[in-house]
Amino acid sequence: MSNKRNLVLYIATSLDGYIATQDDSLEWLFKIAGEGDNGYSEFYDTVDTILIGRRTYDWIVEKEKGNFPYKNKKCYVFSKSKIGKDESVEYINQDVVEFTNKIKRMDGGKIWLVGGGNLLHSFIKERLVDEFIITIAPTLIGDGIPLFKKNDFELELKLKSMRKFNQFVELHYEVK
Repeated sequence: MSNKRNLVLYIATSLDGYIATQDDSLEWLFKIAGEGDNGYSEFYDTVDTILIGRRTYDWIVEKEKGNFPYKNKKCYVFSKSKIGKDESVEYINQDVVEFTNKIKRMDGGKIWLVGGGNLLHSFIKERLVDEFIITIAPTLIGDGIPLFKKNDFELELKLKSMRKFNQFVELHYEVK
């Protein structure tokens, strides 16, 4: 029997709690001075599986002009309309809890929940996220896609670590 793999939400947010503007822009994030890659490579090396919502996947493909950045990882895209595989990802149209618990039982490294907002909410609500690594950018964007939606549940976390990358602060929590 294999050990249970951790599912990690590794994400950046504005100080006022938004992960993107209403039009899905992240330009506000790239205007801020970080330090190196702000710990991204260190985290990325621990991951072998990536979960992405369809809207976020489409945004990544568009922004990267077809050069998918996660080619060396097993990538699953949750989609209500697309099924099958392409050269980079496998499309998933099944129960989120059942599918996620299945891959958490497989051997491997960490599972990275990339986004977007609706997918994040369903994973948090179903208590599928084991760790939260949230990098806070020193900017207020006023409106957009919130990191956390209004919910009807509580989730207790324990702070594992804090790091500073120039103007960014990374908070690493595990679920109690």
